[in-house]
Amino acid sequence: MDSKLRAQAIVIAVCVAALAIAMVFYVNRKEEAAVGNGQAAFADQTQNTLSETYSDTELRAFLRDETFFDPDPTLASGIIVRETPQLYLLASSVYKDIRVTVVDESGQAVRGKSFYITVQNQGEYKDLDQDGIIYIPDLTAGEYFVSLEAVEGYDVPLDPMRVSVKDQLEYTVIEDISFYIHEESEINAEKEDTKEASAITDAEESETTEVLEATEAAFGIDVSKWQKDIDWEAVAASGVTFAIIRCGYRGSSTGCLVEDPYFLRNIQGAKDAGIDVGVYFFTQAVNEVEAVEEASMVVSLCRDYELDYPVFIDTESAGGNGRADQLGAADRTAVCRAFCTTIQNAGYQAGVYASRNWYYERLEDEKLQEFVLWDAEYREAPLYTGNYSIWQYTSNGHIDGINTRVDLDLSYIR
Repeated sequence: MDSKLRAQAIVIAVCVAALAIAMVFYVNRKEEAAVGNGQAAFADQTQNTLSETYSDTELRAFLRDETFFDPDPTLASGIIVRETPQLYLLASSVYKDIRVTVVDESGQAVRGKSFYITVQNQGEYKDLDQDGIIYIPDLTAGEYFVSLEAVEGYDVPLDPMRVSVKDQLEYTVIEDISFYIHEESEINAEKEDTKEASAITDAEESETTEVLEATEAAFGIDVSKWQKDIDWEAVAASGVTFAIIRCGYRGSSTGCLVEDPYFLRNIQGAKDAGIDVGVYFFTQAVNEVEAVEEASMVVSLCRDYELDYPVFIDTESAGGNGRADQLGAADRTAVCRAFCTTIQNAGYQAGVYASRNWYYERLEDEKLQEFVLWDAEYREAPLYTGNYSIWQYTSNGHIDGINTRVDLDLSYIR
């Protein structure tokens, strides 16, 4: 066969094969269409039959049947129900330290348990007083991993928490300080609240206990739990225009942070009576870190109130045996500066309360002049030569609405 006849034969064969494939495809499509139409017709017939027999509401009735589905025992109102309660760790660092708090699912510190935590490459630490808080000082700056060891009756975090330990003190509020604040019912107040007014030892017979009228100054008082229940409307009617209210103190024995039990009722009562308010905190801090703690506590307690006067750190003796009584002037001044700087960084005006002899002998008062100074001197006129803005001139005053002695003050703040 020559080449021309061979080429024609190949073309004819290809055409026949293509025609066969096309016929097979056509037949299959017709069969699929028939089947599809049959299925659709069956579905329509079934739907029509159901619709004729049952209403749409009846067909969906199972959705309202609470017993139709088996309940999931792990779910309740969208919250996973655990067989055992879950514990969590909160951790922070102020300066070369780690503060760990063990909290429950509601965010409250868990007390009454002997918790153990492990700090990688450091060892194991125990919550000795079972308050849910463990403090680890004197660490080198860097990254640490903290784990809570197994606790019977609780689920604990499986993964360790990473904490960055700071190598510089930042004068900023400690956000979780609320876990460290105690109520007086939790401590021995007789041993912890032992302030001894140093100005009394320097008082003179010229001290006046009457209300002083000064056109260039505002008249006020400062109060704490020692004044007990106060009739603030009567106080306002007596001419008092401002009150500096104690919000808390650091225990002079254990160093615990304690809220004054009358603080909230005093600040609310004073503001309701139209009296301007400021607050003070009695310190027993022995270093700057503790001063930042104290300032943080004040900010935490005062968040809901607008203050008209500064926040003062009250530095006095705790009776001679207080944990901060033996501080030198430089260290005590550093404490006051750390407190005031933290208060200012939180957006408040800050000040220092002390007697004249403490300004001269127990403080480096020239390093405190940038803050508002409150001078306690019980005499006819103060002798302190520093730049003070409030003068507490007696601790033996009497004011309508208060059934105890009370401190009286003149303010030159404008």
